[in-house]
Amino acid sequence: MKALFTNTYESDFVSTEIEIPTPKSGEVLIKIHASGVNPIDNKIRIGVSPYASPVLPAILGTDLAGVVEAIGKDVTDFKVGDEVYGLAGGVLGLQGTLAEYTAVDASLLALKPTNLSMKEAAAVPLVLLTAWEGLIDRAKVKKGDQVLVHAGAGGVGHMVVQLARIFGADVYATVSPEKAPIAKAFGATPIDYRTTTVEDYVEQFTAGKGFDIIYDTVGGTSLDDSFKAIRHYGQIASCYAFGTHNLATGSLRSASLHGVFVLHPMISGEGRKHHGDILKEAAKFIEEGKLKPIIDPRKFTLDNAIEAHKAVSDGSAIGKIVVDIV
Repeated sequence: MKALFTNTYESDFVSTEIEIPTPKSGEVLIKIHASGVNPIDNKIRIGVSPYASPVLPAILGTDLAGVVEAIGKDVTDFKVGDEVYGLAGGVLGLQGTLAEYTAVDASLLALKPTNLSMKEAAAVPLVLLTAWEGLIDRAKVKKGDQVLVHAGAGGVGHMVVQLARIFGADVYATVSPEKAPIAKAFGATPIDYRTTTVEDYVEQFTAGKGFDIIYDTVGGTSLDDSFKAIRHYGQIASCYAFGTHNLATGSLRSASLHGVFVLHPMISGEGRKHHGDILKEAAKFIEEGKLKPIIDPRKFTLDNAIEAHKAVSDGSAIGKIVVDIV
């Protein structure tokens, strides 16, 4: 099979022909049709995510959509020919998805939503799982909650907005003016973070009380702003809490902070089945028309996948970047 190897950090991919893997017990062999690209993929490639980086040389790529080609021992949930999607590789010892085939732990996968193309399905897993873990598993969103999403038109953000709406919340999203229509189309009230202060939007939308739940997808000052904007006993989830912060403001509000590291099940083996179960539930929402990804319109293949990696970090993407393998 054809696969892209990263041999040294910050270098281009090297196209290589290698043997198609054989699925072990509990694994399935997937013919990959599309590989989703996330900012973490590029950070791994350039060597700034040591907590997730594989030993080089390695095949990168975290998300996939494809077809089951072979079944390993003790796999009962899938059969040859099934179309599947999942967050399935590209970290530590796991082969990534910038290749034509991969052998994957079946517990990480779910049947692909029938109304999505392979390209659309490959855009979903990492951002959906990150959103779900923070908003539903940890913050326990419920009907009537006022939810604020920082960068609500971004990859994780647009999933958080949609899930919050599905669960009956009243949703607000900090966005740039250019991306306000995206947040609004998904049912969120857009807040221009460039011109509106935290104090102003807390007063305008919550009468000064603060939001019940805040999902921070940006980190840095956005997480600091979350401590100011949360109500007493509120819930803050962040998938970007990797900096140094003063927790006093949030602590004085008795707020809870939940860190989300979505790669942990792949890296540790802990909680892999839960990821597969989340994707199964999400597929129902997608097939009901309640949840959908935004796809960047540009065409990327294995031949120019390095450009896809750069596009997730240069600010040019509108929606998820996906590499077409087939």
